[in-house]
Formats: sequence, structure tokens, C-alpha cells
Amino acid sequence: MNPEDLQTLVTLRMPYGKYAGRLIADLPGPYLAWFAREGFPDGQLGRLLQLMHEIDHNGLNELLDPLRQARRHGGTR
Repeated sequence: MNPEDLQTLVTLRMPYGKYAGRLIADLPGPYLAWFAREGFPDGQLGRLLQLMHEIDHNGLNELLDPLRQARRHGGTR
């Protein structure tokens, strides 16, 4: 993981599927767990979904709150 991955979680939208258009950081835990069971896609999207699954599974979603707030206020802190 690199630090930019965390920022990408709060900016990149899911490109397809049931939750198309939703931010990766806002995907529901059961959906992320489904990918963990069935297999993550290749490439950046799969890596980010796997990272988000780990964050969600370990109850660390609050770590993304400062990034969400910075995004709402138009920049990074």
C-alpha cells in the first residue's frame, strides 16, 4: 500500500456492478467480503477493493474520515 491509495479510496467510484458510482470507501462490508471470497479483480481496482476490505473488516473506517473531510473542503490537510 502507498499513501495515495487511501486518498484514492475516498475519490474513486466503483465502475461497475450493483454499487456502480459509489465511492470505494462507501462500499458495504458484505459486498467487500463477497470479493474477498470470490476473488478481487486484477489491477488497481482489485488492490483498492482488497485494501478497503481490510480496513472495513478490521473496523478502521474512521481512518478515512480526515481524508473525506479534506475532500469536502477542497484540498488536503
